[in-house]
Amino acid sequence: MKITKKNGRVVVYDDEKVIKSILKASIDAVTEEISRKKAQVIADEVFQRLTREKDIISTNDVRTCTAAILREKGYPKTAACYEGFKR
Repeated sequence: MKITKKNGRVVVYDDEKVIKSILKASIDAVTEEISRKKAQVIADEVFQRLTREKDIISTNDVRTCTAAILREKGYPKTAACYEGFKR
């Protein structure tokens, strides 16, 4: 899967970036600690959902999907922190 960055560059999807962002948001949320293993599971689900839709997606698609999954999994504060990261 490929990602279209805000500047128009197209790069290969890197789940490690999603994992690190989830973990950082979890720390910022304070009360919702997410393990690296759980972050990996969420990143895998993001990848699965987005690859069903199209071959090239935007960074906004990743952000929206990740936040939605975090909320579905019971991490609303982490989702809010994740959405608040620099866009």
